[in-house]
Amino acid sequence: MARQERSPVAGSTNRGTSYGKPKKRRIIDYPRYGKKGFMRWVPSWRFFLGTFLMGFALVAGLLIAAYASVEIPDPTDAAQAQTTTVYYSDGETVLGEFAEIDRQVIDTTVIPKHVGDAVVAAEDRTFYQNSGVDFKGIARALYTNVRYNTKLGASTITQQYAERFYSEDTIGRSGNVLQDYGGKLEEAILAIKLGQSQDKADILDGYMNTIYFGRGAYGIEVAAQKYFDKPAEELSISEAAMIAGVIPSPSNWDPAKSPEKSEERWNYVLDGMVDLGFITQAERDEQEFPEWVEYNQEQKYEGPKGFLLAMARAEVLERTDLTEDQLDTRGLSIVTTFNKDMQRQLEKAMSNMPDDHSERMLAAGATVDPKSGAIQALYGGADYLQNQYNSATMGKAQAGSTFKPFTLIAALNAGIPVDNQYFDGSSPRTFDDNGSSYPVSNFGNVSYGQINLAKATANSVNTVYVDVNMQVGPQATVDAAVAAGIPADTPDLTATPSNVLGTSTVSPLAMAGTYATFASSGQYHEPYFLERVERNETLLYEHSSIARQAWASDVGAEATYAMTRVVEEGSGQKARAIGHPIAGKTGTSNENRSAWFVGYTPSYATAIALYQSTETGGQDSITPFGGYSEITGSSVPLDIWVDYMGRVLKDEPVEDFPARTVVQKAPEPVYTEEPEPEETEEPEPEETEEPEPEPTQEPTQEPTQEPTQEPTQEPTQEPTQEPTQEPTQEPTNPDNGGGGNQGGGNQGGGNSGGTGGTGTDTSGGNP
Repeated sequence: MARQERSPVAGSTNRGTSYGKPKKRRIIDYPRYGKKGFMRWVPSWRFFLGTFLMGFALVAGLLIAAYASVEIPDPTDAAQAQTTTVYYSDGETVLGEFAEIDRQVIDTTVIPKHVGDAVVAAEDRTFYQNSGVDFKGIARALYTNVRYNTKLGASTITQQYAERFYSEDTIGRSGNVLQDYGGKLEEAILAIKLGQSQDKADILDGYMNTIYFGRGAYGIEVAAQKYFDKPAEELSISEAAMIAGVIPSPSNWDPAKSPEKSEERWNYVLDGMVDLGFITQAERDEQEFPEWVEYNQEQKYEGPKGFLLAMARAEVLERTDLTEDQLDTRGLSIVTTFNKDMQRQLEKAMSNMPDDHSERMLAAGATVDPKSGAIQALYGGADYLQNQYNSATMGKAQAGSTFKPFTLIAALNAGIPVDNQYFDGSSPRTFDDNGSSYPVSNFGNVSYGQINLAKATANSVNTVYVDVNMQVGPQATVDAAVAAGIPADTPDLTATPSNVLGTSTVSPLAMAGTYATFASSGQYHEPYFLERVERNETLLYEHSSIARQAWASDVGAEATYAMTRVVEEGSGQKARAIGHPIAGKTGTSNENRSAWFVGYTPSYATAIALYQSTETGGQDSITPFGGYSEITGSSVPLDIWVDYMGRVLKDEPVEDFPARTVVQKAPEPVYTEEPEPEETEEPEPEETEEPEPEPTQEPTQEPTQEPTQEPTQEPTQEPTQEPTQEPTQEPTNPDNGGGGNQGGGNQGGGNSGGTGGTGTDTSGGNP
């Protein structure tokens, strides 16, 4: 039977398939189905709406994820970095600073309200209303930047605070648009979170302590100092408006660089303060553009104070556990012992020194408080930036006759008095040093006859002091020097007869410290200059020391009496003009390689030293200058000492030294007239007649031939005939010279050098 074909049902279609099945609808109907021509490619409103909703949801999701992922980080080290300040002894006057970033963080809530108001008027007038981000400002800035191809910013105070306080790198510096806007988004989210977690006062406080104001100043406190030389708490409305006005471009709008732009910004800020209700129009009308101070871009280590700062820095690192980085960023307060006024007086006295000296000559000075050991002033050089060699601490020169007081102490300890025991002051004299001849001459080869230690000290008589040194033993001189404060490892500090003449090399600071021991009647305080170190009122270091008695106080009183004779009748008479009791000692090393005056009162011990280096770094004779034919301790060093200490003591009460022990004087010996010293040639030892005391006749006057070249008078009264060289007969072996330390030395008694040579020792013999 044949299969019968079915006919299609009436009204049915074959849409969607060849068999008439319906086609499924697409999720995105694009290009549009059922449309022909141009309309096929025009999206429907449903497509537009769906796309917008999907995009909005995606962006919202990303923002929510970003907001959740951004956390408020810890402040950066740079944001917290503060300037470490070094103070003079008063703890208030600034000596200098150590800083990577010059900032002093303060509590801005204690400064006048108008300071913060000026910053708000200058930088973010919606600060108290916005949530941390000014969306209208961002839109306005975006439109302006796109239309005019500018770089107008719209960051709020909170955003800038977030950027500077919490971000290691300033956002928006990459040059890549996507990265820059991504950074700005992160900054905006952080600002919103900060606005929610911190109140406005805290944000404004952090901002004003963080922002850069120009002139190297970070934070409002340093800015106030740099622009107006005053703390932020003293800023007026006008001054605050000017400082706030330069914030957007401090390098360009500094009044020193662009006074017109600075004043324009000043007006803008004041007008904003009126608009915001911070000040009245009447107050606005009263304002005048403030007078600002010139910006002195001073090198912090420039000049003499650079040596003090370098010393302070090294000492803090030595005495504490602080690192270099912490010293520059922790905002420490370092108080030194340097007295501001004394330091300036010392620098002035040094600058008054005649300037026709050799450029290789070095000058140094130091003052130590005998009651504590505090270093009150120090001069290590004219400019630390030019030469970092500290001539007061690093520099060492032969002590010359300033070393004789240590033998004086050894003699007093051995029972030898300063008044009633007499010694042969003839010149030259030859001593027996362990079987070797040891010739010694006085300065100018002057013979003094029979004199006591007081007179030998006043006139710096070499032959007497070498005699006494050999009687008490050279080791006793070494022991007295170390007890007084001379370091035991001082070069050439050896137990030889010549050590009394100052053949060892010492620093001016060390010598000031040892004479402070004399000034305190034998009580030794180690010299120091770091008083304390603090951070946020927390004490990190404070100086403490225990004094020790170097010798008995009555011995100290006797030694001081002998050294007052130097000023009253000897080579230090210029110091009498100060009008205070002064004890001290001049000193000149062999061949005038160094020249000293070290003097003291009960409150100050000061050493002034000059020495000159050779081109290769050795020690050279000081080239005469300042109208002097030769530089001795009683010339330029004493002049500087009198100039300096005269200023220091001018308005201070007179202090007397402790009373000395009552001494019964023995009758002074009688001696014959001394032969006149030759001016250019030293007599042979055998030709010198030793004066014999005559018990039947008291001397009616001083020796008829006093030292013609003893510089006890003002420079204008110096003898016209100076010795032009060492006595021609002095060293018997001119190749080896004579004398520094036992067994030879540098020519004429310098530091230990050749061996086996002998000769007449004049090292340290000059007054």
